[in-house]
Amino acid sequence: MDRLWAPWRMEYVGVDQPEGCIFCSKPVENRDEENLILARSTYAFLMMNLFPYNNGHLMAAPFRHVADLSQLQDDEMLDLMQMVLVGKEALTRAFSPDGFNIGINVGRVAGAGIVDHVHIHIVPRWNGDTNFMPVIADTKVMPQSLAAAYAVLKESLPKCGKEG
Repeated sequence: MDRLWAPWRMEYVGVDQPEGCIFCSKPVENRDEENLILARSTYAFLMMNLFPYNNGHLMAAPFRHVADLSQLQDDEMLDLMQMVLVGKEALTRAFSPDGFNIGINVGRVAGAGIVDHVHIHIVPRWNGDTNFMPVIADTKVMPQSLAAAYAVLKESLPKCGKEG
């Protein structure tokens, strides 16, 4: 059997699920780098996904705890979408992806891991980023640590017009 060694992943294996909502608790802790929060605006914030689908996988979320986009006020919706654009631009400047998957999973059956706080995923994609590893070995190879990706993305944010 072949093995792919990724010892830095041990800190995520067996992590207890946090109590409550991460989109409510993490922003108020004021430990943005530790919590992978890249940017804040009036009504929304941008953070890295702790368990990314691809390198640089981001999430934009409103500060207010709502389960569906229809529950957001117009100014919250605009701010949230602007945060998505900031994330997309930061990813473009930092990693030059060939495309993006940007989406919202509403409800558990739609794939939402956190069902009661709406958030938008921004996943950079590259030509050839799907290969045999996920299909054959059920393994995703991440080429960069979260800390290194955070540093590169944080550096690219001021160039986008929003600072965290």
